[in-house]
Amino acid sequence: MKRFLLFCLMLLVSVGIMVGCSSDDTSTKDTGTNEEKPKTEEPKATDEVVTLNMFQFKVEIADQLQQLINEFEAEHQNIKIKLETVGGGADYGAALKAKFASGQKPDIFNNGGFKELELWKEHLADLSNEPWVANLLPIGAVPTTDEDGTLYGMPVNLEGYGFIYNKDLFEQAGITTPPATISELKDAAAKLEAAGITPFSAGYAEWWVIGQHLLNIAFAQQDDPEAFIAGLYDGSETMVGNEAFKQFKEVLDTEIGFANANPLTTDYNSQVTLFASGQTAMLQQGNWTENMIYEINPDINMAFLPIALNDDAAKSDRLPVGVPNNWVLNKNSEHLDEAKTFLNWMVSSETGKRYITEEFAFIPAFDNIEPSGLGALGQSILEYSTANKTIPWTWFMWPDGANKEFAATIQEYAADRIDYDTVVTRFQEHWNNLK
Repeated sequence: MKRFLLFCLMLLVSVGIMVGCSSDDTSTKDTGTNEEKPKTEEPKATDEVVTLNMFQFKVEIADQLQQLINEFEAEHQNIKIKLETVGGGADYGAALKAKFASGQKPDIFNNGGFKELELWKEHLADLSNEPWVANLLPIGAVPTTDEDGTLYGMPVNLEGYGFIYNKDLFEQAGITTPPATISELKDAAAKLEAAGITPFSAGYAEWWVIGQHLLNIAFAQQDDPEAFIAGLYDGSETMVGNEAFKQFKEVLDTEIGFANANPLTTDYNSQVTLFASGQTAMLQQGNWTENMIYEINPDINMAFLPIALNDDAAKSDRLPVGVPNNWVLNKNSEHLDEAKTFLNWMVSSETGKRYITEEFAFIPAFDNIEPSGLGALGQSILEYSTANKTIPWTWFMWPDGANKEFAATIQEYAADRIDYDTVVTRFQEHWNNLK
């Protein structure tokens, strides 16, 4: 009898084990109703919360971009984005290289295109077939499309720059017509100074302000800028003796001669603050400063002037407009699909589109985003663009590091250590050494 009971006990345990094993099956029975429950699948890897590292350089929108990310995360519970911003006076390019060298490679980062695309292409994901490409304006595709037609970047926006001017201060000085030539600019500066108003807010401590944006005018005002730059590479062109580079001296002399005190120690924040607070009448910067200016002075009345090289108004009255930078993706990211999802959401969702125009004050590079809510500077850029009064941004075509060498030379000239002939000679030497 004991053996029989022991046998029954063992049998019950065996059945229990079998039932326990069967619980791994995806369909189970409800003991109360005997109805089959619906299948429940194990969570997929994509349902897990992943974190994207985003490394970007536009300090002007850092706070607004974080708010946009918060909105995205609220709609996409399985994706988190860690934002890091390095820009303004810091060297974003060097910081990005350091990230990759240390193994902390971001999933989403910035790339200027052209020469910069060549330097980084081996790390970049192909974005040619992303849904937002259908709405991309032609100008937006140029910087990050390689010779094979592959697109590697999504443009951040369209931007322009020049001399931002305070209309009210101009009126106080008796200037009724915005200057469109170098002679008119010099005349306006003299009138401002006579009225006790400092004409220019010059930030010559920043290499990119002078060695990139300002010097670009001499490149962009060539009859064929791309051909000229190609000639510099193959040796058929030279800056020495070039008419536009000769004329560039007047631009430097005018700004330096009518600038705030100590331009060589004036950094980006100080430069913008001087203008926004009404201490200067003109600022050599772009529409990316708009939010910062309005934060300091919400009632400022401002617009753009061209950085004129000469007295040919038809040629000089133009603003440099282009794609300032692009969003690119690390092709070896473990979360490439999620990164693509964020980029597409940013330019296709109503939330993303609103942030681009209203919060970032950006001019969109997509035809599905209405350029509404632009401030005075964005509107000014749009008017010049609509009138086809623009010149290109060329520095992305320059040899890597040339912009900083150019800036150092301009700083020496501003400090009155070298003459202008030496300036242009050094420009050419820097190019030859780095090309």
